[in-house]
Amino acid sequence: MKITKALLIHNDAAGSAAGGLVSSAVAVLAPAIKELDIIQTSGPGDGEKICLERGSEVDAVFILGGDGTVHECINGLTQLIHPPVVGVLPGGTCNDFVRSLGMPVDVTQSARMMLEGRTINIDLGYANGRVFTNFFGVGLITETSENIDPNLKGSLGKLSYFISTLQTIRSAVPFAFEMEADGKLIQDEAVMIYIANGRSLGSSALPFAPDALIDGQFDILIIRQTGLPLLRELLARKPEGEWQPKNDSILYYKARNIKLRTDEKKQADTDGEVYLSTPAQISVLDHKLTFLVGGPDAI
Repeated sequence: MKITKALLIHNDAAGSAAGGLVSSAVAVLAPAIKELDIIQTSGPGDGEKICLERGSEVDAVFILGGDGTVHECINGLTQLIHPPVVGVLPGGTCNDFVRSLGMPVDVTQSARMMLEGRTINIDLGYANGRVFTNFFGVGLITETSENIDPNLKGSLGKLSYFISTLQTIRSAVPFAFEMEADGKLIQDEAVMIYIANGRSLGSSALPFAPDALIDGQFDILIIRQTGLPLLRELLARKPEGEWQPKNDSILYYKARNIKLRTDEKKQADTDGEVYLSTPAQISVLDHKLTFLVGGPDAI
């Protein structure tokens, strides 16, 4: 597609060497786009506000930042009647949504691929009035996000997520829950419930089929108890074909409409941002936005 006017939204607080990433992106995009406005977010919620106010004015919005920046911007763009196409450039620690799209985590390569013009309509998630790209989770996933040392994250990148996960595992306490997944009632205890729209977590591929973002369903992982063998099963398998867990500590379902209740109110993590809570109603927004994905190796 022809892109004449575009926004490049970036967050200098996300990831490392963000200034250099912006320069790399601009070097590729500016010669090909007649009018490219570059905007830096200045605080929480700014990405959503910018997209809501200016998204209708352009052909494309390029988002350069981590999954949190993407989360903000997508929540602004989905409120527009006629949203522009979206390009997500890797600028964070794990770039899980970029990985789910099958795009390279190199800014220059991603930008070049996006200018090839291939697009795809992607499913998004909707939870308690907010949109998410990659996941909604409660339990261990939320505790992991809250336990991450910001200084450690900045210096060690994705390794910090795994260190935090291992620290949290030692103190994981099961909670009782009740879930309706497309009408199926599930009652059990878990240390984590992970409702995935994408197929990457902490920069590692999850064992879901490659069409996770376009199949109209969530992949639901219910982790009943945890430990290193379980982590190995989740993170070691390549996402090829239908997956069925071999570990009794993992329950796996697919559904598009979910009602989740917990015995006590639980904080929820959406794309790495912790501000929602249970009870929650979660549903698929079919093919809600159009994303630039470049070449044949993308989703």
